[in-house]
Amino acid sequence: MKNSAELRKTWNETKEKLKKKFAKLTDNDLLFVEGKQDDVVDKLQVKLGKSKEEILKIISTL
Repeated sequence: MKNSAELRKTWNETKEKLKKKFAKLTDNDLLFVEGKQDDVVDKLQVKLGKSKEEILKIISTL
């Protein structure tokens, strides 16, 4: 996964791609707070029923 600074710069674009790929995701699910990157991953794991590794792979390939 991109480091926190890189992810923050591109998060809006990444968020939109995730919402297109997974229609059930909401803005609240994808709320990125600096220093709490793991919270987003945790929310996505629960919402999508995927492992942490799967979520990180999805984000890194967008």
